[in-house]
Amino acid sequence: MCSTPASMNNRLNITHNVSIAENEIQLKFVHASGPGGQNVNKVATAVRLWFDVGNSPSLPEDVRTRLIRLAGRRISQDRILIIEARRFRTQERNRKDAVLRLVKLIRQAAYKPKPRSITKPTKKSIEMRIEEKKKRGRIKRIRREAFSLD
Repeated sequence: MCSTPASMNNRLNITHNVSIAENEIQLKFVHASGPGGQNVNKVATAVRLWFDVGNSPSLPEDVRTRLIRLAGRRISQDRILIIEARRFRTQERNRKDAVLRLVKLIRQAAYKPKPRSITKPTKKSIEMRIEEKKKRGRIKRIRREAFSLD
């Protein structure tokens, strides 16, 4: 596995309170399938990004939990997130795409959903529901009477 260059020791800002060190991300360039002409067999343009969600010191516990749930099949048994980027024909664009997808996923996990507040139905909605049930009952009764006459 090829890890990121030593020059990537700065932090990648995700939100105002979540950032990860770029050396926590590991990248490997692999051969991509698909378009590329003669280049496709010579140049490894696809990018495989690994991010150890389980052992990352940069992620708060609640963000880590939501990220593991959001990642789905992209996360391994060891809680390592794997993102593959092969949309573009150049290494650089695929690398940026993979990192942007990681940032987007972590931002999504950093958003804390608002807890649902339990509410009671309004008096009007209860009345409307009962009126609809009565109306439906009348229709069924008419059909039953019409059917029994035959």
